[in-house]
Amino acid sequence: MRETPPGATDCHCHIFGPAARFPYAEPRSYTPEDATLEDYLALLDRLGLDRGVVVQPSAYDRDNACTLDALRRAPDRLRGVAVVGEEATPATLRALHAGGIRGLRVNEYRRDGAMAYHGGVRLAQIEHLIPTMAELGWHLQLWIDARDLPDFAPRIAGLPVPVVVDHMGRMHHSHGVNHPGFQMLLREVGEGRWMAKLSGTYRLGATAPDYLEAKPFHDALIAANPQALVWGTDWPHPRPEGGRPDAARLLRVFLDWTPDPALRRAILTDTPARLYDFPPLP
Repeated sequence: MRETPPGATDCHCHIFGPAARFPYAEPRSYTPEDATLEDYLALLDRLGLDRGVVVQPSAYDRDNACTLDALRRAPDRLRGVAVVGEEATPATLRALHAGGIRGLRVNEYRRDGAMAYHGGVRLAQIEHLIPTMAELGWHLQLWIDARDLPDFAPRIAGLPVPVVVDHMGRMHHSHGVNHPGFQMLLREVGEGRWMAKLSGTYRLGATAPDYLEAKPFHDALIAANPQALVWGTDWPHPRPEGGRPDAARLLRVFLDWTPDPALRRAILTDTPARLYDFPPLP
């Protein structure tokens, strides 16, 4: 029996390839295997998920063609998050909106003070687009290590668009939920100023197959404000650290950690429908 609610949404996936049709950026941090739209729709069906959100990956940098192609071919099931830079104009965003895009992703993720991935753009490069994003009802997806949030927070304070933090802040679990950066994330989520994705449990350095080291972060975010959370598989799990996870197992972990049907519906269906502008359920 299906355990996910109607309209359940995977809010973080990537589509790659076919590489012969959609070549990757140069330089790039990784070269993925093909993970096509057909592969992804089959995964959604297997998992009991009705909708998905395609996030522009760093391997394509600012070339959103592969993402837009997927949205064009499955408009009822998919929405997208794009990457654009200083070259983009309000007209660019309006064209992307017509193609199913509902947000922009910025990459502020660092390791040892240096950018960890080629590709992507910084917030400073798209600040001129924030008014148009607000006009269109878009959000800003922020890829950052939670340890950097206290220094970065003034730059996003008061933005007129929702701010969605990737992968629970993607901070290694060894730093603990009491780290000032994660505590800031909890406060901002709790007060409804930011949102967070309950995704990437394995990217917190948690151990498969149960990822128990990530559970305190999951639980703390739900306790802070379940209405400000969405969930995602991060399929096809590009550039994993450790073994490549199984999306079905990641969903199982989420369901086990979130047994309340009302919370499941809020996180999997209701909040994604609002954030990504999905049509009402039939």
